[in-house]
Amino acid sequence: MTKRVVITGMGLVTPLGFDVETVWQALMDCQCGIEMIELFDASTFPTKFAAQVSKDFNFLDGLPEQLRNNHKHATRNSGFMIGAALQAWQQANLPAPGSNDTNDVDMPRVGIYLGAGEGPLAFDSFINACVFSWNKEKRQMDWKQWGQIANEQMEVNSEIEQEANMPAAHLANLFGTRGPCYSCLTACAASTQAIGEATEMIRNGEADILITGGAHSMIHPLGVTGFNRLTALSTRNDDIKTSSRPFDVDRDGFVLGEGAGAIIIESLESAQKRGATILAEIIGYGSTADAFRVTDQHDEGRGGTAAVKLALADAGITPADVDYISAHGTSTSENDSIETKVIKNAFGDQAYKTPVSSVKSMLGHLIAAAGVTELVTCVLAIRDQVLPPTINLQNPDPVCDLDYVPNAPRKAKVKIAMSNSFGFGGQNNTLIIKEFSE
Repeated sequence: MTKRVVITGMGLVTPLGFDVETVWQALMDCQCGIEMIELFDASTFPTKFAAQVSKDFNFLDGLPEQLRNNHKHATRNSGFMIGAALQAWQQANLPAPGSNDTNDVDMPRVGIYLGAGEGPLAFDSFINACVFSWNKEKRQMDWKQWGQIANEQMEVNSEIEQEANMPAAHLANLFGTRGPCYSCLTACAASTQAIGEATEMIRNGEADILITGGAHSMIHPLGVTGFNRLTALSTRNDDIKTSSRPFDVDRDGFVLGEGAGAIIIESLESAQKRGATILAEIIGYGSTADAFRVTDQHDEGRGGTAAVKLALADAGITPADVDYISAHGTSTSENDSIETKVIKNAFGDQAYKTPVSSVKSMLGHLIAAAGVTELVTCVLAIRDQVLPPTINLQNPDPVCDLDYVPNAPRKAKVKIAMSNSFGFGGQNNTLIIKEFSE
């Protein structure tokens, strides 16, 4: 018999705050986390703004002093992940990091599954090393010159930190988890996929407790350049606070964000044995590929539709049972119109009765960390019986004709919520959670 999977801890580090309650209140107040880029000089870029985590955030502040040395080289994405995971771990009342007292938690049965992106490169020093060590005549690097500059300006640890599995490695080291330690990077669907796969692991008895979620930080010259060249980013530089406007006819692209989200999931038996507070239950997961293009969804949303239907079937519910949909809702022309088709394809007439919203209108697009962040808002929507809004929705696109909870939160009866994530490469993942009951 498959095990029931519940959520017992949550943590967030985002452009709107460094903890779950601060972020949730900001969403309820319709605050926007988008600012002019401060992480590098973007003055000549087509897009000069992003949703950045404040420079006031320092993940080392939350670590016991004796553990800081192990993580002091963590790059931006890993630091975000540590900050979010610490919150979730503490809320779940798991053994304190660095403690020898595991409180009867079987650490070899505790694992990690993240959807996390690579860390940001130290561009200034890297470019200096490239420029000053390049031999034009031989068309090769002068290793002696390269090594000298690298030794003077670059930390070898930061180069190792480019590995996409480093956030997971940091968490295993910090918490002493000795179970499975996985990381996937399926673009914007990564953390939703990680949570879904982690859920399957617990259902099948491969682990009792998993830290899951994701982190990403792409606000650097290469990240912004790539998305600008794809014309995927908004260029609304004269009105940045309204630049992320999902489902609006005047949307012109997404806003790049950064951050991390973590949840603790465990079998119901494990949670009950530990006396943990159960926040919600994960009841459905669906994952598909479009097999279409590497940057675009299928025109008719065939992959997304299939993922939603799989999640509904896995949960054993019908569209009429879903009280709220947290949309992928990126604010690009293609995504918003195709996601609307996906919901209509999967829900039929019920699509017009089910509220949908996109918190990316306030948080920006956190890429690999987007899905987990949005799932946390679904848990909070169930807890508080209120729906987060889609802000900046002033002129609805005629092809986007569903109820997108425009411009203000809404009180609502929410027992079951669905979260969609669609990523580059044609990745489609859907999760369904419900209010916990025995």
